[in-house]
Amino acid sequence: MSSPITIMPTPIGRPTSLPTTGAGKNTGINATRFESLLQDRMAGQSVRFSRHADQRLQQRGLRISGEQSQRLQQAMRKVADKGGRDSLVLLDNLALVVSVPNNTVVTVSDRGSLRENVFTNIDSAVIA
Repeated sequence: MSSPITIMPTPIGRPTSLPTTGAGKNTGINATRFESLLQDRMAGQSVRFSRHADQRLQQRGLRISGEQSQRLQQAMRKVADKGGRDSLVLLDNLALVVSVPNNTVVTVSDRGSLRENVFTNIDSAVIA
């Protein structure tokens, strides 16, 4: 395997300093703190449904309960931990194609519509 290549862009214009507080001390941006806040925010973030997925739910008269939503979020976290990006999630009688990085359900199918369906462009599957 080859090493990753890092390209550092040339700054545009003159750099600016960070805001100061008190006696000229930098407030500083703690990267670890930012990362922690971001993870906390994303952990509490609910799964979004694309317009297409919303239409499928409405057309087929499907509903996702709060308990199912929690299981879906857990499944998406598991996929993310394993490095998956686009996954098929089997949840009770539903099949959902999800975009893990976008935390979005792309499409939904129920058991009656699953017969002879082919799911493409997925890199993982999970039973929730």
